[in-house]
Amino acid sequence: MIWKFPHYFIVFFIYNLTFSQISGVVKDKNGATLPYVNIYTEDGQFGTTTNEDGNYQINIEQIGTYKMVFQFLGYETFRKTVAVNELPYTLNATLQETTTNLDEVTINSKENPANKIIQKAIDNRQKNLSKLEEFTADYYSRGLWRIKNAPEKILGQEVGDLGGGLDSTRSGIVYLSETISKIAYQAPDDFKETILASKVSGDDNGFSLNSARESEFSFYKNTIDLNAKIVSPIADYAFSYYNYTLEGIFYDDTGHLINKILVQPKRLKDRIFSGYMYIVDNSWQIYGVELNTTGEAIQFSPIEKLTFTQNFKFSEENDFWIKISQTVDFSFAMFGISGDARFTAVYSNYNFKPVFNKNSFSREVMSFATEANKKDSLFWKTLRPVPLTTEELTDYVKKDSIQILKNSEKYLDSVDAVENKFNISNLAFGYSYSNTYKKKHFNISSPLWGTHFNTVQGWNTSVDISFRRDLEDNQGKYWKLKSHFNYGFSEDQLRYTAEFQQKFNNFNKPILTISGGIETAEINDTHPISERLNDITSLFFERNYLKLYQRKFGKIAWQQEVFNGLEIMTDLSFQDRTALVNTSDQYWVNNSNVTYTSNNPLQPDNFGSKSFLDHHIFKFNLIGKINFAQNYMSYPDGKYNIASNKFPTLYLGYEKGFAADVTQYNYDQFKFWILQNLELGNKGSFGYSVKGGTFINAEHIAYVDYRHFDGNQTRIGNGYYLNKFNLLPYYDLSTNNDYLEAHVEHNFKGYILGKIPLLNKLNYNLVLGAHLLSTKENKPYSEYSVGLNNLGFGKYRFLRLDYVVSNFNGQQEGAFIFGLKFLGLFD
Repeated sequence: MIWKFPHYFIVFFIYNLTFSQISGVVKDKNGATLPYVNIYTEDGQFGTTTNEDGNYQINIEQIGTYKMVFQFLGYETFRKTVAVNELPYTLNATLQETTTNLDEVTINSKENPANKIIQKAIDNRQKNLSKLEEFTADYYSRGLWRIKNAPEKILGQEVGDLGGGLDSTRSGIVYLSETISKIAYQAPDDFKETILASKVSGDDNGFSLNSARESEFSFYKNTIDLNAKIVSPIADYAFSYYNYTLEGIFYDDTGHLINKILVQPKRLKDRIFSGYMYIVDNSWQIYGVELNTTGEAIQFSPIEKLTFTQNFKFSEENDFWIKISQTVDFSFAMFGISGDARFTAVYSNYNFKPVFNKNSFSREVMSFATEANKKDSLFWKTLRPVPLTTEELTDYVKKDSIQILKNSEKYLDSVDAVENKFNISNLAFGYSYSNTYKKKHFNISSPLWGTHFNTVQGWNTSVDISFRRDLEDNQGKYWKLKSHFNYGFSEDQLRYTAEFQQKFNNFNKPILTISGGIETAEINDTHPISERLNDITSLFFERNYLKLYQRKFGKIAWQQEVFNGLEIMTDLSFQDRTALVNTSDQYWVNNSNVTYTSNNPLQPDNFGSKSFLDHHIFKFNLIGKINFAQNYMSYPDGKYNIASNKFPTLYLGYEKGFAADVTQYNYDQFKFWILQNLELGNKGSFGYSVKGGTFINAEHIAYVDYRHFDGNQTRIGNGYYLNKFNLLPYYDLSTNNDYLEAHVEHNFKGYILGKIPLLNKLNYNLVLGAHLLSTKENKPYSEYSVGLNNLGFGKYRFLRLDYVVSNFNGQQEGAFIFGLKFLGLFD
């Protein structure tokens, strides 16, 4: 390790070089350092906070007289005018705790004074929010994740040292990043962030995840979006969720009276905060917040506690209070890993009278300046508003020093040599081989995990073999080869396919795919039942829901984003199709009331029948996907889209079957799909999905080309309910004519059950749903459901239970559907 000494020495030497700045340390009266104190010049041009060690620095480059302000919740604001004759300049400060009292408050036993203050804040909420209609500002953010006592393995998989972040105690920083940017905002929704500098510890090609857009949390709004919508303590309906206590009042150094309000939830399991809000008297604006919420409240179980701290300063020029800093702290624990994280944000140099024009804003909400991730240590030392702690500096030095080593061919080959070793678990989970330095990856799946049963093939096993080559660093370019082999033991048939795919860039994301071979495919192309679930229903219950046919095919496909908000997907294929019949009637549990059906859904009791004539056909598909008002982020390595939930997503499609050797199998189909999810604040979320289509010249087409619907006969839900029917048999209403299906669902997310005593302690969500299907040949089919979501125990809440009632031809059927909130469990 001796070779590292000069490098460490140089880095520490550079870091401690003197620069043009005012710096110092902030302590309390007992000499303890104070973290996250706000320090700014009175004109608001420069601002920062102390770090966890109580140190600060303000990057002032010119000598002169400055009015410095030190502000911290719970402490008296300290102001000092300093004549800076030379730089750097040291200015330390000692803060005194704020003394709050109730002497000046007249207490009326019939009226809670805190309620009056909160009501005033609510009444003025929109007015105060409107004062931030437009502005520009400088923004700085730092993100830090720590892990404590990480296990060596999780579910049998090696955890490793997480990029060099873990020490011998399996603890340490696993993520550290910084962002410096310029932001611009214009009400109601225009936002633009230009990232000037971005730094990730241990990755000189990385880009920080911190952004002003993602860290914008305004308690002037009714709800704060934290996976769930958490109700602000000054929301219009806040009194339904909170109790308030006036703990005291104090005057800031400019004479503003500040009310310190204790915020307590009426019901602990609601979507709520707890803690303190500081409200300015008369203007009823926010002076500061210290509010907590939990993983239970936001319904993200790994999070244990999440704390928001926001500080505001008074702008005399604009006559209102502006946010100057924010910290978001949270602790987490799951699967044996625990830790904590903190995201710090500093806002400075506000301009509330910017000159915007029609070109100031666009759908591009974030972009990076040239070489934003290539800034050196001198740049960061000069412009970083919050100094690094010793722990953070050590992490940068350590990870940067080993980065070159870890990116070297020798090191990467040595890591690959260990990870590429074959072990017994590969028989169950497959085997992977990587040459990381050359960006080559090879995978072969496990034939054990690929083993299934269906009545057409009997027991069958599949193996996937793939090879991928990434073409450029961080550009999203790759090509890959994939082959699939499947052998059915009962029919003694080997089938195989091959595929080549290439992605050309990560901006408009053009992808070419060429494939061909021979395979089995589901007659119902919505894939309503997975192979694993069909294994269970067949072997244990003699219900062979999976209906298959064989196709030999060649296919070429292309997809790309044409322009922002419009993506096209198209393919042309030749298919030689053969109808299949059952070859096995094996089962494990005999059910005297149920027997297997034929592989022909049209004639379930005729085991030798086929649902279509063997034939070949050409098929052409064209689908356009439209995301209205789609915003996007421009990274140097690609474009990342942000779909708007204010408008629906629309799919328009055309499908054509032509040149079939059975003439009546030629057809045309036009189709559409529109879907949207609407967040309704404290009332939960509402989603809908509507699909429809029409066939032309399709009176006698092959059954496989019918429109089949995503039904369910297993009583198992798949986690996504806005695209399927819970009780509809898979083939009962298949059509080659006009069709329309609609799905709606409202998840109240605690709005109803959170208000019911005792029941609210379970933290369940009430979900109501409705589903409708109309086809030209049949009367409408409908379903209605009532369910409970977020079921489970402790941190593990993956379950959902619905009771569904269907209506068709005057007949009603009711059943419970047991759902899983994550997809793929049975795949």
